Amino acid sequence: MRESIIFSLLPFEWAQFSFMQNALLACVLLAPLFALPGCLVVNNRMAFFSDAIGHAALTGVAIGALAGIAAPLPSMLIFACCLAFVISYMRRVSAVPADTVISLVMAGSMALGIVILSRKGGFSRYSRYLIGDLLSLSTTDLYTIAITLLFVIAAWIFMFNRFFLVSFNETIARSRNMNVFGYDLFFSVMTAFIVTLAVQWIGILVINSLLVLPAAAARNISSNLRTYVLTALFISLVSSISGLVLSFYLSTAAGATIVLVALGLYVLSLFGRLLVRPLRLL
Repeated sequence: MRESIIFSLLPFEWAQFSFMQNALLACVLLAPLFALPGCLVVNNRMAFFSDAIGHAALTGVAIGALAGIAAPLPSMLIFACCLAFVISYMRRVSAVPADTVISLVMAGSMALGIVILSRKGGFSRYSRYLIGDLLSLSTTDLYTIAITLLFVIAAWIFMFNRFFLVSFNETIARSRNMNVFGYDLFFSVMTAFIVTLAVQWIGILVINSLLVLPAAAARNISSNLRTYVLTALFISLVSSISGLVLSFYLSTAAGATIVLVALGLYVLSLFGRLLVRPLRLL
């Protein structure tokens, strides 16, 4: 029923396959799931943090393998959330810069995962997590993504102003009796959950780019906060669907192709910024 409806709306060759239809629905759901937190990731200069979480997903897979869990997603999510807490706490109490803390945690956690998974030459079984497989999505996966998106939208609606105030000026946030560390930790854990959930479909090597590029491109051409968020949503949606369709015809990895399209849109946004800036000076 769903397949016939989608194909009637999109009478293209690629739309007749059920795996492409699932991937298309996933792109529609993943676009806002990445664009909304991506705006704060760029604003908070947390790109390195989200990259660390994505790479550390290997350790979550390793923990699941040691525990004998067939599907390692629960262990990946638990480890990622714990890692987000550790990084957030160390950023506050450590004397070294935040990027150094993140680098140390990422290197240690990823090395641990590789050591565990590479025992007896078994790492090749888990290499699919490096590039992801968006075409392997099941209906259950779509429901999982949809529920996660609803949670993120709810958090965005109720905490949008607080999130941005904390990211803009922590001193002002504290003066209003806001728990700066609490909001920072909540956002960090939420970002870690999103990145880890999607890493099995997008791939560890490119997951961070999909989170950062749409927001970065939107920031280049946006004049206010509302435009920034809406533009990031639009760019994320366009790059996701366009990359998926291109990957079908080019027979390439969907996640990496989506990221390349997003990168192309980012480059265009740079030219757009160069064109708009002189006009604003007139």
